[in-house]
Amino acid sequence: QVLLVETGGGLVQAGGSLRLSCAASGRTFSSYAVGWFRQAPGKEREFVALITWSGGSTYYADSVKGRFTISRDNAKNTVYLQMNSLKPEDTAVYYCAATPGGITIATMTSSLTYDYWGQGTQVTVSS
Repeated sequence: QVLLVETGGGLVQAGGSLRLSCAASGRTFSSYAVGWFRQAPGKEREFVALITWSGGSTYYADSVKGRFTISRDNAKNTVYLQMNSLKPEDTAVYYCAATPGGITIATMTSSLTYDYWGQGTQVTVSS
C-alpha cells in the first residue's frame, strides 16, 4: 500500500512559478514510476508528466514541455513538479499517481495505468 500526499498548490499570477511535491509512504516507493495528472473544471483528467523509478527517464505532455520539470528524491520518498512560466490554462487540480508495474510510452498517459493516487492540490493561475 502506498499513500500519496500532494502539497504546494496555490494562487499565482501568469508567468509565475510553483513547485508541487508528492510525498509517499511505503518503503518500496523508490521502485514505483510516478506521474502527475491534472483536471480542470468540466474537463477530463489529463497526463502532465512521468518519471521512472530511477529518475533516469522523464516524459511530458506537449502542453507543458519546456516549462515543467519532474524530479524525484527517493531518499525522501518525494516526487516534485517544478512549474515555471505558468499560464491561466494550467489552472487545475493536480494529482500525483504511482504504479509499481511496467509502464510504456503507450500506457503512461492513461490514468488506468496507475494504482495509487493522491487527493490532489489546487493550482490557480490568474491572468
